[in-house]
Amino acid sequence: MIGKSVYAAAPEGLSDGQIRKELEHSLSDVRAQLKKVLILPPDYTRFHSNAGRITQLLYEMLKDDCQVDIMPALGTHVPVSESEWNHMFAGIPYEKMIVHSWRSDVTKVGVVPAQFVSEVSEGLVNDPIDVEVNKRLLDPSYDLILSVGQVVPHEVVGMANRNKNIFVGCGGSSMINSSHMLGAFYGLERVMGKDHTPVRRVFDYAEEHFLMHIPLCYILTVTDAPGGVIRTHGLFIGREREYFEQAVALAQKKNLNLVDKTFKKVVVLLDENEFKSTWLGNKSVYRTRMAISDGGELIVLAPGVNKFGEDASIDKLIRKYGYCGRENVLRLVKECDDLKGNLSAAAHLIHGSGDGRFSITYCTRHLTKEEVEGVCYGYMPYDEAVKLYDPKTLKDGWNTLANGEEIYYISNPALGLWADRKKF
Repeated sequence: MIGKSVYAAAPEGLSDGQIRKELEHSLSDVRAQLKKVLILPPDYTRFHSNAGRITQLLYEMLKDDCQVDIMPALGTHVPVSESEWNHMFAGIPYEKMIVHSWRSDVTKVGVVPAQFVSEVSEGLVNDPIDVEVNKRLLDPSYDLILSVGQVVPHEVVGMANRNKNIFVGCGGSSMINSSHMLGAFYGLERVMGKDHTPVRRVFDYAEEHFLMHIPLCYILTVTDAPGGVIRTHGLFIGREREYFEQAVALAQKKNLNLVDKTFKKVVVLLDENEFKSTWLGNKSVYRTRMAISDGGELIVLAPGVNKFGEDASIDKLIRKYGYCGRENVLRLVKECDDLKGNLSAAAHLIHGSGDGRFSITYCTRHLTKEEVEGVCYGYMPYDEAVKLYDPKTLKDGWNTLANGEEIYYISNPALGLWADRKKF
């Protein structure tokens, strides 16, 4: 029981009424038979996906006729706070939230064979990958499972969402660790903004072999947010892969920023309500690195960042080893059992390093100079940094400062990928 597949797009964005109409149409054939539905939206770190509003609409449509459970696809992130919930899912009681625990709430459903992993990674990774998902996804009392989220460039899988929402967002430690390390070994600059990457092929294999029996339907968005106003350019509803591929094609048009002139200095702002850790804030690194010149500089304005990892154990590992570069991390994984046992953290350390090619300076209020420099980043106090790079006066794109220096400014790195046109 899944419903109708739907595709809708508008260059300037779909209206709220249009989105509601498409959701109603997609459920029109099955709505009367639904008794219990599970919705899997992203957490607050994906606020600009417009998945919050879509979840609100689904809840309003279904709550009077069936049981509606909502479990944010947290992955390794911290649970959604009540204030975040009320902002993103206004009108839905906070008590409706089910918290996914990636360490304890999962069931193993299968194994992706080592031979397949070796094949898709060109021999760089040769281990099997256990497939674990939250046990609720296997509950036969659910008539329909709706996975909601944004297709946008991503550093591990290439383009976020679809079955990433299941195997990472609602997955267990084995898949999260293994998929992140697979992406890191293969190289994030080889995958970002692309479909059919090694990690995506592992997810596709896992879904095809182990989860086709569950009543899963994807609701995918393609959005941007000029001036903070969310515009939903595309809505793709259906389990068929072709809908994801259409979303990828649209996201490549809306969220890829190919530049002819690379950045000697790029300044990125992290919204203090959305980014509280470098684990999340390093989207500033991932999404710009392909456009930064050799010897260039990344300045990260991070007023809300107060820790490194979302998870306490991962925070400890980041503080211990730091963003010390790809080769160093690969060596440490072989030598250190704690890092070997947390491969997603190791992958994150690789992704978040400038690898000596460009420098990274974090400008914070809540982390000290010693803490920031301890993880191999440069440091500048936030209040000092905004005197040089004031977000209130900068515009997205190229800016010339009062001293004549030219910089490139990005107000929200989560909504795009910036890359040298010649290298992409």
